Amino acid sequence: MPLRRLLALLLVWATQSVAEQPVLRFSVTESWSMPLVRIEGDQPVEGLLYDLMQALAKEVGVYPQYHVMPRLRLQEAMDNGDIDVRCHVSTQWFNDRPGDFVWSIPLIRQRDVLVGRVGDSTPKPPEQLPPQAIGTVLGYTYSTLQPLLDQGRLRREDSRNQLLVLQKLQAGRYRHAVSNQLSLQWFNQGLPAQQQLQALAVLEEQDLGCMVRNDPAIPTQGLLRALVRMKQSGELERILQRYGGMGFSDPMSVARP
Repeated sequence: MPLRRLLALLLVWATQSVAEQPVLRFSVTESWSMPLVRIEGDQPVEGLLYDLMQALAKEVGVYPQYHVMPRLRLQEAMDNGDIDVRCHVSTQWFNDRPGDFVWSIPLIRQRDVLVGRVGDSTPKPPEQLPPQAIGTVLGYTYSTLQPLLDQGRLRREDSRNQLLVLQKLQAGRYRHAVSNQLSLQWFNQGLPAQQQLQALAVLEEQDLGCMVRNDPAIPTQGLLRALVRMKQSGELERILQRYGGMGFSDPMSVARP
């Protein structure tokens, strides 16, 4: 058989195989940045959560389809049935349990930390901060800081994603910001010690997992069991380590509020 014809047949076979796979719609939040995800051309192309969702889709034999959207549109998309799986989410973020979605087991332990500029290594809880603007991500809720925000002692300066928050802090736009620990570690990697941003206090710790739409059209229980297998087999830990996530379960030697 001529090579050109063989390649054409393989392409047709691959296309048919993908077409026969059920589609699973994952939400991707615009405010995510590396190491969680890198978005290129309105689609995720790499990152911890991208690898997790790709591995999950492969485990259950579905074709992943990614819907990139602002964080503030996620609830509407869930209510309208526009997405099937939402990952990197905490039960603490909801006042009411979403009726059409089922929670997975906890997958990641996330720490939100107060971050200071280069050279600011003195541990300090947020209550000790003088009145000032603080770097935050648009659409994110910071329950630990909310009383200080309500009192006007702190003012939010929102950015589109976590990377921009840290870049503005580094550039001196404000004196302090909030970041998850993993993003801070990623931002600091490769920088000389004297140029690294500093974690000053742990603000909050949360268990994050995935939510799967409870619908007969998708393999809800199969997806939940697949996440359990990925955690038990060590596959999830290997993905975390790939992006510097080993510190998720290690205590941080910084002040706590």
